[in-house]
Amino acid sequence: MLWYKQPPRNGLKLVATITAWLQSSYEEGYSEAKFGISRDNNDYSVMTIKNVTSSDAAMYFCAASDH
Repeated sequence: MLWYKQPPRNGLKLVATITAWLQSSYEEGYSEAKFGISRDNNDYSVMTIKNVTSSDAAMYFCAASDH
Protein backbone atom coordinates (compact mmCIF):
# COMPACT_ATOMS: atom_id res chain seq x y z
CA MET A 1 0.00 0.00 0.00
CA LEU A 2 1.19 3.48 -0.81
CA TRP A 3 0.20 6.67 1.00
CA TYR A 4 0.21 10.04 -0.77
CA LYS A 5 -0.27 13.63 0.34
CA GLN A 6 -1.66 16.32 -1.97
CA PRO A 7 -1.36 19.80 -0.46
CA PRO A 8 -3.70 22.49 -1.82
CA ARG A 9 -2.78 23.54 -5.37
CA ASN A 10 0.09 21.02 -5.54
CA GLY A 11 0.74 17.58 -6.97
CA LEU A 12 0.79 14.25 -5.17
CA LYS A 13 3.75 13.49 -2.92
CA LEU A 14 4.53 9.95 -1.80
CA VAL A 15 4.66 9.81 2.01
CA ALA A 16 5.19 6.15 2.81
CA THR A 17 4.68 2.56 1.73
CA ILE A 18 3.86 -0.59 3.67
CA THR A 19 4.31 -4.09 2.25
CA ALA A 20 2.21 -7.22 2.73
CA TRP A 21 4.96 -8.29 5.17
CA LEU A 22 4.29 -5.13 7.23
CA GLN A 23 7.60 -3.49 6.36
CA SER A 24 7.18 0.27 6.07
CA SER A 25 9.40 2.85 4.43
CA TYR A 26 9.17 6.64 4.38
CA GLU A 27 10.15 9.16 1.76
CA GLU A 28 12.61 11.92 2.59
CA GLY A 29 10.98 14.55 4.80
CA TYR A 30 8.44 12.13 6.27
CA SER A 31 8.82 9.84 9.28
CA GLU A 32 7.04 7.26 11.40
CA ALA A 33 7.13 9.75 14.27
CA LYS A 34 4.69 11.97 12.33
CA PHE A 35 2.88 9.56 9.98
CA GLY A 36 2.09 6.21 11.54
CA ILE A 37 0.96 3.54 9.09
CA SER A 38 -0.41 0.08 9.74
CA ARG A 39 -1.83 -2.72 7.66
CA ASP A 40 -4.20 -5.38 8.95
CA ASN A 41 -4.34 -7.45 5.76
CA ASN A 42 -3.93 -7.09 2.00
CA ASP A 43 -7.03 -4.91 1.71
CA TYR A 44 -6.87 -2.56 4.68
CA SER A 45 -4.37 0.09 5.74
CA VAL A 46 -4.54 3.09 8.09
CA MET A 47 -2.34 6.18 8.29
CA THR A 48 -2.47 8.30 11.45
CA ILE A 49 -1.09 11.85 11.44
CA LYS A 50 0.32 12.73 14.85
CA ASN A 51 0.49 16.23 16.36
CA VAL A 52 -1.44 17.78 13.48
CA THR A 53 -0.52 21.31 12.40
CA SER A 54 -1.77 23.59 9.64
CA SER A 55 1.07 22.38 7.37
CA ASP A 56 -0.62 18.95 7.37
CA ALA A 57 -3.69 20.36 5.59
CA ALA A 58 -4.04 18.26 2.43
CA MET A 59 -5.95 15.47 0.74
CA TYR A 60 -4.44 12.07 1.57
CA PHE A 61 -4.74 9.06 -0.70
CA CYS A 62 -4.06 5.36 -0.32
CA ALA A 63 -3.20 3.22 -3.34
CA ALA A 64 -2.61 -0.52 -3.76
CA SER A 65 -0.02 -2.21 -5.92
CA ASP A 66 0.18 -5.86 -7.07
CA HIS A 67 3.97 -6.00 -7.24
